[in-house]
Amino acid sequence: MTTHAGNRAVDSAQELAEAALAESAADGCVVVVEEHSETNLRWAANALTTNGQARTRSLTVISTFERADGASAGVVTRAVTTAREVADLVHASEAAGRTARPTSEASPLVEPYEHDDDWAAAAAETSAAVFEDLVPALGAAFGRWRREGRLLFGYAEHQMSSCFLATSTGLRRRFDQPDGRLELTGKSGDLTRATWSGAHVPDFAGVDVTTVAEALGQRLDQSPERVALPAGRYETILPPAAVADLMICAYQKASARDADEGRNVYGAGGGSRIGERLSTLPLTLRSDPAEPGLRCSPFAIITAPESGMESVFDNGQPVSAVPWISRGHLTDLVRTRSWARHTGSRPRPRVGNLILDGGGDATLEQMIATTERGLLLTSLWYVREVDPRTLLSTGLTRDGVYLVENGRIRGTVNNFRFNESPTDLLGRLTEAGRSEHTLPRERSDRFRRTKMPAIRVPDFNMSTVSDAV
Repeated sequence: MTTHAGNRAVDSAQELAEAALAESAADGCVVVVEEHSETNLRWAANALTTNGQARTRSLTVISTFERADGASAGVVTRAVTTAREVADLVHASEAAGRTARPTSEASPLVEPYEHDDDWAAAAAETSAAVFEDLVPALGAAFGRWRREGRLLFGYAEHQMSSCFLATSTGLRRRFDQPDGRLELTGKSGDLTRATWSGAHVPDFAGVDVTTVAEALGQRLDQSPERVALPAGRYETILPPAAVADLMICAYQKASARDADEGRNVYGAGGGSRIGERLSTLPLTLRSDPAEPGLRCSPFAIITAPESGMESVFDNGQPVSAVPWISRGHLTDLVRTRSWARHTGSRPRPRVGNLILDGGGDATLEQMIATTERGLLLTSLWYVREVDPRTLLSTGLTRDGVYLVENGRIRGTVNNFRFNESPTDLLGRLTEAGRSEHTLPRERSDRFRRTKMPAIRVPDFNMSTVSDAV
């Protein structure tokens, strides 16, 4: 074991990772270094209010131990800058691993394999320069909205995360993840009506704030009439952002182990429902780390394990494209290497993006035009699971529910609380439009990279009326 003393600063992420591995006395060790930079803008009531920049570095050390009763792991994450802090963190991870209970999710650490990562390259960074075209466009939009008696609120954020993963087996991998989001909320001058638009972007080049703001203004102007509707089941069009929030709910619970053991919606009669038809439409729900515009890590980075879904022992495992649902049929579920070995199946790590396609070519506007009478949603909020066995979830509509009659928006409807299961919706929807890159409203802090269509549900369950605007 190499001992580090003193407060010598550790400069690079790679040096940090190697120092932690050199300090380790565990049977196995995984080190994850994340360099994160972020810049953001906020605005309210047609004026910029704040801007900020931040840069952070975190070190996660996972110490594994082989014992007669099984393998255990200790996971500790801290912000560190000196060699002494690195050593203290490694020792804390080892102490946690030695006292942890054996885990059924254990596997041998991933062995090295060929890849084309540039391990030696410096961590990527973002800066306020990404907004150099956005700010003047926002200023012009503020002026128009002020003159027209409306209010524009919003948030723009760009992040760059560089993750470096090193293991005691000799594996070295790194990935740079750019991530940006733009959210705009438009409100009427009397604050009685609101609508929202969001976008996920790897950078802000080509982001057309002018067009987005104009579309929000048109939506407010075409829906001045207020229409009160009671709770009930309504034909409802959900835009891509709302569909993304629901499909993320379905994806985050797609544990093969829970399904095989009959504990989630994907299990039945003591086994999984793989092969069963979930949608009457030929929809495909898939993930692909190489998807254009939605690129994400091609290897597993796990610092917070989740039973049945992610194991720290699987760090560095290659991540590949996978269809979870293929032409309406459930085809695969998330599976750790340990559970795959136990069931004689293939490991399926989580992927950092989600795409639903296979529907038609109709745009949201075309779907509205073919609606005799129904509701159009803008976004969902505070979506929470109620029953894991059915994936029944509840949540609220937010920033605009509209009554559509004879292909036109007639007016703004009160908000609702809804009760629906995302997997059950797949079996009931009657139309899916063109898939497009979108930003989920509820889940955007944790899962942003999605591509979804608008969908039509003939009997969406609006369980109660909500007083929210």
